[in-house]
Amino acid sequence: MPSLARIENKTGQLGGAGLARRYRADAHGLTAFRTLASIDYDRSLSTLIESEIIPRLMIAHAVDIAEVAAVEIDACEISALAPLALEVEADALLAHIEAILARGVSVDTVMVDLLAPAARLLGEYWEEDRCDFVDVTMGLWRLQEVVHEIAARMPADRMLAIGGHRALFASMPGDQHNFGTVVIDELFRRDGWVTDRMSGVETTDLVRRVGADWFDMVGLTVSCDRHIANLTSVIAALRNVSKNPRVCIMVGGRIFSADPELATQVGADGTASDARQALIVAADLVRVREQEPLDG
Repeated sequence: MPSLARIENKTGQLGGAGLARRYRADAHGLTAFRTLASIDYDRSLSTLIESEIIPRLMIAHAVDIAEVAAVEIDACEISALAPLALEVEADALLAHIEAILARGVSVDTVMVDLLAPAARLLGEYWEEDRCDFVDVTMGLWRLQEVVHEIAARMPADRMLAIGGHRALFASMPGDQHNFGTVVIDELFRRDGWVTDRMSGVETTDLVRRVGADWFDMVGLTVSCDRHIANLTSVIAALRNVSKNPRVCIMVGGRIFSADPELATQVGADGTASDARQALIVAADLVRVREQEPLDG
């Protein structure tokens, strides 16, 4: 226990010798004095903890959280990951990603801000003839394996609710690469959507699926610009056969990131700059569409 002088300085309540004179100079008086001193010291310590220590700890903890939330992907990490996906096997690539996760980067950030841009960079390699189709395909397959692995290890952010919104994601018929649908499907599933994904299918397969099952939203990704010409007719066919007369259709891909207005021109309801933004846009579109009266 600290001295009475230290307690007096902290609390301003004990009077040192003056307080001691209030008690008899015998065993009972000394016991009473010590009891009061102990009570006041406990109070002063409690006050100190509540007014000084706890707020400082909360501030320090808030700083830690802000630092973790601020952990981002550097551009050089994207440029380094793309060629790495061409050179190493999937397990080595996963170890590289795990090291990034270990510094506090979230799974969503890794998928949206690292893996997806790296996949787009591989597509640019192919367009620029820096590597062939087989190399790009293998690199994308390795990135896809990483997406599945890290997503499987993390619990969904929200439990799937009975009657929750359903989404179908598909790459545009004719597209050879479907990495974009893999990432967006994982993010929507983690956010509580019931999702399905189709890749490497013909238009008839996609139309048949939308006509057979109820979907609140259909997301189409376009990785190759030459397939944009058929997109308007594909979207019109999907709306015509959909079991949900209020179905929302979103489109994504580099061409729409460069020119978002193109989404409206092809008949879609919306687009987004990345998969994270797509969650917000899709939720807003579905909510608004559900409130619209049916024609006829």
